[in-house]
Amino acid sequence: MNYEEFYVSMQPQEKTLKERLASLQKLSKAACKESESGDVRGLARDLKAMADAAASVSAVLEGMQDTVSGFNTREYFENGEFAREMLAQCAEKGIDVRGEFPVYEMFPYRVKLDAENQDIYLDRKKVQCMRPQSFVNLVKSGQEKLNRAPFNAGTFVNELAEAYDLALLKLNKKEGADIYLTRLYKFLAPMGRFRRDYDQQSFAFDLARLYLSGVEETKNGRRFQFGPSRDQSKAIRILDNDGKEQYLATIRFFS
Repeated sequence: MNYEEFYVSMQPQEKTLKERLASLQKLSKAACKESESGDVRGLARDLKAMADAAASVSAVLEGMQDTVSGFNTREYFENGEFAREMLAQCAEKGIDVRGEFPVYEMFPYRVKLDAENQDIYLDRKKVQCMRPQSFVNLVKSGQEKLNRAPFNAGTFVNELAEAYDLALLKLNKKEGADIYLTRLYKFLAPMGRFRRDYDQQSFAFDLARLYLSGVEETKNGRRFQFGPSRDQSKAIRILDNDGKEQYLATIRFFS
């Protein structure tokens, strides 16, 4: 059973539960009014009806619990069904995906599926979601939010150059040395509260926009160059203007 089949099987039960809870709530309000007004006979009648309604709600909940118990989440992950549904949703929503089970890249996000524990990680954050459609919607909305954020390539490259110069001093490196972008990020956002407002995903996205912007130098005329790495875990994957993959791992500024 895939998640959408499970979801469809839950719908009529959820509808019945909503209706019976509404009935129970209506009876509860009536009983409160009867208690206030002194209508003891009406109160007794409605309390009996409430007990019957509560039993009915309990029966619906038991049925829903049986349906949930029948959905084997471990098998759902281990047999690859979740991954297949996730990739199908990505294709439908136009999300570029690279990688294979259990690790995928949906720039600027890295997605990891932990089949043993039925967990999903979006970068380092665990996401409580077993419905591929909802998870992909989360990724899509995150990408759209990043795209809407204002960006000035000229300002960003100047800020990047300042962080690079500071990194040279701290790391005792010579001008023109390559510095990993992941390390440079810590100089750009040195404190935890800064990183909450400007996380690594935002940084990676800005790097990609700088790469595609056509800006080639800082305001004082220094040029810069991105570099690759043999360690792909330290590289940021982007798509260039031709739709080809590029991996950015380091950067250097030079006169």
